[in-house]
Amino acid sequence: MSDADSAAARQRLALAQTALLSALVAGTPVPEGFDRGRIGVQSRALAAKRADVTAKVAPELPEILGDRYRPAFLRYAATHPLQGGYRLDALCFAEHVLDDDAEALDDATRRLLDGWWRERSGPAPLSAAARPGRLVRTGRFGRFGRFGRIMDAARTALPGR
Repeated sequence: MSDADSAAARQRLALAQTALLSALVAGTPVPEGFDRGRIGVQSRALAAKRADVTAKVAPELPEILGDRYRPAFLRYAATHPLQGGYRLDALCFAEHVLDDDAEALDDATRRLLDGWWRERSGPAPLSAAARPGRLVRTGRFGRFGRFGRIMDAARTALPGR
């Protein structure tokens, strides 16, 4: 096998591995040659494990959301791959719930979750008197902030997105 053939084989393997990983953790289509049923089972198991680890890292989230935590997290995990570790994942999940699923929350739950998110999203814990409004919060960490632009770029760079 020549060096060119080896390089081409490595490239094909890398692409196949990337496609498989993306199907497992990002909800992209299952690549040809793989059992869709088994990949689905593994994908759900990985999402459930991620929900469990996130609950251990941020135990307040299941406390705040109650029975809604796991289904909401599994919906979030289906379209948001883990990036930057579990603590950041917990923050991104809470932000996602506040931005996209807030209408499903009662006022008390929404306030608790928003307070939890604000307390942890800034460079230092906020005092109750110094908490900014929603636009400032979104600007500091959300879609319009530096981190939000980085995350948006990363999400659009995923294969199959």
